[in-house]
Amino acid sequence: MGTRTTLLRRRFLHLAAGAVALPALARIAHGQAYPSRPVRIIVPFAPAGPNDIIARALGQWLGERLGQPFVIENRSGAASNVGTEAVVNAAPDGYTVLMVSSPQAINATLYDKLHFEFRRDIAPVAAIMRVPNVMVVDPTFPARSVPDFISYAKANPDKLNFASSGIGASNHMSGELFKIMTGIAMTHVPYRSSGPALTDLFGGRVQVMFDAITSTIEHIKSDRLRSLAVTSAPRSTLIPDTPVMSDSISSPAFT
Repeated sequence: MGTRTTLLRRRFLHLAAGAVALPALARIAHGQAYPSRPVRIIVPFAPAGPNDIIARALGQWLGERLGQPFVIENRSGAASNVGTEAVVNAAPDGYTVLMVSSPQAINATLYDKLHFEFRRDIAPVAAIMRVPNVMVVDPTFPARSVPDFISYAKANPDKLNFASSGIGASNHMSGELFKIMTGIAMTHVPYRSSGPALTDLFGGRVQVMFDAITSTIEHIKSDRLRSLAVTSAPRSTLIPDTPVMSDSISSPAFT
């Protein structure tokens, strides 16, 4: 299980599809050059998480090419529902767009009542990237591999906490799936984004996280985190020495 990030907009806007391939003179319904004023990119998580990192790089890229600022606005809460609802309620003019990842799809099954219908109220602009999650622990943690971690967890029942960027996030689902498939007990600790979750992982208040490689890679390379496995089918070229989860646990959900 990983994270796929997509840029979405309010429905019915006549924009050229594809932010990454967006032409410099994309036209909206009135025929004026788009954008003619600043554009808000709503990130439905707190700063420093993978969606925020991607949005800031994308916003700078778009601003340089389209001649208007793309302003990042973090609207965290309710596993991305607060930020999503803000975009749904915005004017459908293309000047408020949303960074979307796995939670929006997951939330459709986790929440009985939402104030929007995602597929009806939001329309896609472009798929941006797909990244795996990485199982990471503090370097002082005893486990150096997934089998080591499972053995430690079974020898220390109910003493492990795993962090996520919020209920329904892909790193939450990855942790729950890991628990089911291994039979170990861990307590889920949700945060408002990956940033504060990683801070507590560094501080030892939680013991493990299944976070996106975008927010963990620099910490892994600087030895602030130890990577135990990636959730993609092939190994990541960014951390080629880290095995894939399916080497230790077999499941289509981890590919």
